[in-house]
Amino acid sequence: MAAPLKMLWRSALRQTVRPFSSTCATHAGKKWRLENGLAWTGSEYGPLTDLPDWSFADGRPAPPLKGQIRRQKQREEFARRAVYLNAEMDQGCILPSAQ
Repeated sequence: MAAPLKMLWRSALRQTVRPFSSTCATHAGKKWRLENGLAWTGSEYGPLTDLPDWSFADGRPAPPLKGQIRRQKQREEFARRAVYLNAEMDQGCILPSAQ
């Protein structure tokens, strides 16, 4: 008696379980954000990722999270590289005209 009930339960379960998909869904508004010079996802930069999630009741800011520290270091390195390359271009423009 238990065996047919078990088979019936399995067949019913097989019919009701939805298939699982791990493919990435299309990001809503991706085309618009790219056309307007923004990040392709809404969570790469902006107030939701850059600002702290909470603060203390007395007004003190929350300590920065690991991701915030990592993004800040990446931005600092990018800014240093941009300044270095800009100075290098300025130096390259000055040298040929001085000769």
